[in-house]
Amino acid sequence: MKEELEKKYGLLTAIAMVVGIVIGSGVFFKAEKVLLATGGDLPLGILSWFLGGLVMIICAYNFAVMATRYEKVSGVVDYAEVMVGRKYGYYFAWFMAVIYFPAMTSVVAWVTARYTAVLLGWDIAGPQAMTLAGLYLIGSFTVNAISPKLAGKFQVTTTVAKLIPLGLMAVVGTIYGLRNGVMIQNFTSGAIVEVSGNPLFTAVVGTCFAYEGWICATSINAELKDSKKNLPRALMFGSVFVVFVYALYYVGLAGAVENEVIMAGGETGAKIAFSTVFTNVGGTLLFVFVVISCIGTLNGLMMACTRSFYAMANRGEGPASHIFSNVDKVTNMPTNSAIMGVFMAALWLTYFYGANLVETSWFGNFSFDSSELPIITIYLMYIPIFFMHIRKEKELPVLQRFIMPILGIGASLFMVLAAIVSLGEKIIYYGIIFLVAMVLGCVLKGKKKEEIS
Repeated sequence: MKEELEKKYGLLTAIAMVVGIVIGSGVFFKAEKVLLATGGDLPLGILSWFLGGLVMIICAYNFAVMATRYEKVSGVVDYAEVMVGRKYGYYFAWFMAVIYFPAMTSVVAWVTARYTAVLLGWDIAGPQAMTLAGLYLIGSFTVNAISPKLAGKFQVTTTVAKLIPLGLMAVVGTIYGLRNGVMIQNFTSGAIVEVSGNPLFTAVVGTCFAYEGWICATSINAELKDSKKNLPRALMFGSVFVVFVYALYYVGLAGAVENEVIMAGGETGAKIAFSTVFTNVGGTLLFVFVVISCIGTLNGLMMACTRSFYAMANRGEGPASHIFSNVDKVTNMPTNSAIMGVFMAALWLTYFYGANLVETSWFGNFSFDSSELPIITIYLMYIPIFFMHIRKEKELPVLQRFIMPILGIGASLFMVLAAIVSLGEKIIYYGIIFLVAMVLGCVLKGKKKEEIS
């Protein structure tokens, strides 16, 4: 008899997946980028954080509705298959397996190494940092492959830990800024430098990485107890909670130091802010929690990455489905899928380094930020799902059948438009890579052996 994934995760793990993956590297990694994109205009920056969060909440609500009705193998892939069709479900799963999950996981591995390097005074793109990135990637894979239950507990623990620096900066930074006048100055100074293009669109695209990851929680759908109740609860509570935490942290950051300090600080911007408010020693200790926060995000993404090829193979599709559908009897983990997942993440880590961290790009015009464009692609791929949800779910009330899916389509189109305006021709070269990957997926698709009821 074929070994199946058992129900081993509860509501707390699901919430920790949403909150723990979304809150992590992005809020620290992209804070200075949002300020740079808006020229230091703090109110415009806060607006971009709210807009990015609103897009996440709208999309999460729609998938939460689907989660109450459908429970199969891999959450969002299941919804794509049920709503649009088996072929679309396969190509959605293929995109998640070869581009989205490994690209996100690899970037977070480097970001975790980057902040560790800042703590140790190393070059963030030097050999030490890249070695650390590889070790973080392998370490996260090892925990997930050997003990998925331990990985779930680790996700909950790191989620709690990462809220400490964010909460303290939100509260203490705000009080500190109101007392010394820095916050008022930051809010009223307007743009400090001129920026080209559309600053709001560029800033919103910057926030998309910080808000992304909530969809990864659907990847443990088959392993979640009472999934039809717990997954929707996790998606909605987690996404709303994240938006408020981000907004409060960003305000607290504005009270810690002047906007130009954060903008000029680059990778050390967050550390400067923490050290200013909590002294050098306190700031360094809190920054350790920032690293732990990034490790938690990496763990959550790896939980999804290791299951991505299994999501296809369980349907009898994709390359070597008879191999990737195997579930280890001892660990109850799709080990072969996990190995392929970490291999794809290693490939994307190599690409990220060669495209973004070296002086002369290895890939010429085909160099792009792999922390942003794959995310924009997934919003584009949500649109057919929302459209078919309107057509098929005739028994749902007006809010769930029409209003929210239409808002979801609008939110997704907004993200795509923002990317086109802010990233320009980079989208064309990324599109070529995307098409090549999809053609490869078509070649390796195989034939489905049996329909999923």
